[in-house]
Amino acid sequence: MMENRIKYRHLQCFLEVSRQGSVGRAADVLALTQPAVSKKLKELEDMLGVRLLDRSKKGVELTQFGEVFIKYAGTSVAALREGANSVAEAKHKGRARLSIGVLPTVAASLMPMTVQKFRESGLDVTLNIVSAQNTLLLSQLRVGELDLVIGRLGEPEQVTGLTFEHLYSERVSFVVRPGHPLLQGNFDASGIAEYTVLYPPQGSIIFPAVESYMVALGIGSIPDRIETISDSFGKEYTRHCNAIWIVSRGVVSRELESGELVELPLAGQETLGPVGLTIRADRVPSAQLRLLMDAARESARQIVHGSTPSAVVMPDRMAS
Repeated sequence: MMENRIKYRHLQCFLEVSRQGSVGRAADVLALTQPAVSKKLKELEDMLGVRLLDRSKKGVELTQFGEVFIKYAGTSVAALREGANSVAEAKHKGRARLSIGVLPTVAASLMPMTVQKFRESGLDVTLNIVSAQNTLLLSQLRVGELDLVIGRLGEPEQVTGLTFEHLYSERVSFVVRPGHPLLQGNFDASGIAEYTVLYPPQGSIIFPAVESYMVALGIGSIPDRIETISDSFGKEYTRHCNAIWIVSRGVVSRELESGELVELPLAGQETLGPVGLTIRADRVPSAQLRLLMDAARESARQIVHGSTPSAVVMPDRMAS
């Protein structure tokens, strides 16, 4: 593509010649030879397929195409310079500290990859990662105790003054040990009621989604039901007996990938809602925080496209 062949030096030479009105003076400012500057201008014009500059006895002037292009060239160079300055500032500012609030499901699925990618930047930053329920995290973000929350979209009254960017949607998962009787032969969802079920307690964030999905499956009350939000208990108990654990998929993505646990083949599991980045609307993110947010976006894209254990249903657009 043409835009992939246009380099910073092409734009720099074009802007400086336009500013100086002379190839010679622009070459002096850029510490280049006149032929080198002329060559870059010719390459740029050839790529665009138009003449950008007219040369006359009065000097060099912009053509009508040059007048159009210079606005975009100037914006591009300014953005590159600002980006370079931000990186330099982040590198030399000394050890910074970022406090990131994450849901337990995010801590188990998205966050390890995000931290790994962020640390590849080599910035001298201390990460303070806090795992808690969404409501608490958003309240801490609002008062400045956290710089970023990677969690679910809050209720309208919780997100006033905050900005949310959707990364992916999480869903309910029904998991069992390998070799569970329900996996033998033709699977019948009604058989779930015949086993011990680890169920989210009333008041937990996934409880409404689970209740509505059980109704959709045509399953009534569960006679043998254990209510828990303990991930460690759920994993160990499900590994060693025929219990069925209803849980956010992100909590068990690693165990599903390794084969330690298996997901029941249920169609159309209930979506728990969007997971994304939430920041305060009245604060401009620091260079370090922007890099961490970029790492989270890239990690989410890899999850969406199946490069890693998945906790998601679908990608979505940015929201605020």
